[in-house]
Amino acid sequence: MKGKTFDDFYQAHVREIFRYLFSLCHDYYLTEDLVNETFFRAFLFLEDLRGGKVRPWLFKVAYHTYVDFKRKNSRIVLKGDAYFDRLQDLGTPETALVKQELLRKIGKIVAGLPENQKQAILLYDFHGFSYKEAAEIMQVSIGHFKVLLFRAREKIRIQRED
Repeated sequence: MKGKTFDDFYQAHVREIFRYLFSLCHDYYLTEDLVNETFFRAFLFLEDLRGGKVRPWLFKVAYHTYVDFKRKNSRIVLKGDAYFDRLQDLGTPETALVKQELLRKIGKIVAGLPENQKQAILLYDFHGFSYKEAAEIMQVSIGHFKVLLFRAREKIRIQRED
């Protein structure tokens, strides 16, 4: 991050971190708070990051911010699947409608997955992290991450068929 300001860093990553945290908590205002806390923590420890990739590290900070919040608040109310409703499609209106319905259904299924499986799906399939990066963010081995991802995908396949 040499030669760049923290504002440049923030602008480069805020949308992606917001989408990630919103997909976890489904609450716009809570997401804003978690994004602020994530970048505050990143600001405090950014200079300690040496030679590593910033994006996976920032997602790890966001993940831990979310987990810390969840631990502090034992009851979290999920607010529907608005995240998946807002995903854009550049195809025809019919294709868009079919994909939107599919994404809505998958979004409901993903929201019902166990927390670690939901994290695996979101990090790998929705945010495009590699197995290694996603496993580091979740602080699990790559093998364990692949098992979580497989189980999550299996549950999605089974529930989609119903």
